[in-house]
Amino acid sequence: MAAQILAVADPGGRSSASIVVADDDTLRDLNHRFRGLDEETDVLSFGDYQEPVEPTAPEADIPVFPQTPEEEEERTLGEVVVSYPRAVLQAPEHDWPVEREMALLVIHGVLHLLGHDHAEPDEEAAMKALEDETLARLFPGEAVGAQR
Repeated sequence: MAAQILAVADPGGRSSASIVVADDDTLRDLNHRFRGLDEETDVLSFGDYQEPVEPTAPEADIPVFPQTPEEEEERTLGEVVVSYPRAVLQAPEHDWPVEREMALLVIHGVLHLLGHDHAEPDEEAAMKALEDETLARLFPGEAVGAQR
């Protein structure tokens, strides 16, 4: 399912992401260590794509390693960590199965890796629209958005 989500969220892209399913304590610890928030959360995204470091001068001591064709075609966006216990608690709130809640959380995390945010109302609306579009493609024929 994660590959389908990435294919929908990043059409035409050549990206991959790691998905980790964890417990509430793990998410709380990560949230505290990396965001300074000592609270539970349902999903966190950790981007790890960086442009390669290029030497600034011919005499630079930085080794430049050739990339294989596979490395040039696909980049790793990072990692999405999802709390399964949170998904179990939140699914009934949306009146849908845990599988769909997990999909929503993974979609949300992948969209963050792709640079989307929800800090401002217009950003939040745009991100929810992308989440709903992706959910609709993953779960055709089911109502999307009304439950959230």
